[in-house]
Amino acid sequence: MTDAGGRLFERAQPLLDQLADTHAEIAAFDDAIAGVFRLACFPTFGKRYVIPALQRVMADHPQLSVELDLTERLADPVLDRLDAVIRIGKLADSNLIASKLADQHRLLVASPDYLARAGCPGSVADLTDHRLIDKIHGADLLGWSEVSAKPGGAEAIGRAVFRCDDFEAMRLAALGGIGIAFLPDWVVGTDVRAQCLVRLPLEAETWNATTTGVWLLRALPQPSASLRLVTAALRESIGSPPIWAGEAENMRL
Repeated sequence: MTDAGGRLFERAQPLLDQLADTHAEIAAFDDAIAGVFRLACFPTFGKRYVIPALQRVMADHPQLSVELDLTERLADPVLDRLDAVIRIGKLADSNLIASKLADQHRLLVASPDYLARAGCPGSVADLTDHRLIDKIHGADLLGWSEVSAKPGGAEAIGRAVFRCDDFEAMRLAALGGIGIAFLPDWVVGTDVRAQCLVRLPLEAETWNATTTGVWLLRALPQPSASLRLVTAALRESIGSPPIWAGEAENMRL
């Protein structure tokens, strides 16, 4: 590219972005379900709950295409030019418009086999004698420091023997009896209900005193017809109460 071409691209790109935003905003008033729908969310949540919802929508509306960004980072609908993003946890203040899809609770879980071998902790302090499964990094704001009320993650209360950057892999490690995991209920709730994992409600689960959630965020004031349809499909896929929730007596030790 010549210097002149580079300068033209630099000046024209913001105008093209504004034009695309204008088209998207106008399209929000149209009931047509077509074009490209762009969404970002956590990998595990996307594979479990978002893709099934999108499959149903796309089957009914073959003119709709989807770009699904499965990412741990906090995607931004404006900067990343997305129709919406799904964020999980506690929402920070922003100008984005949020719709709550479900509540989230964080659970301490372990397999019956692990607890038979290592014993069942009766308090958070007892975790010092246990093997822990830890998350390496991510924007989920979910870590062992919330359980221990001390900085330092798993090392503050026990020994992390397995670290991973993926919720599904951590779930599999817990199911395999590697140790105790601290995971969202949308990851392990169905396993607890099926008694494949045991919920450990230590210290009355003080880390759940403030309920966090699963949120759908958008930038445009008026949601497009595609976004309205996808939102409805997501709510149906998740259910109310969520499909990962269970009766209290079955969810707890």
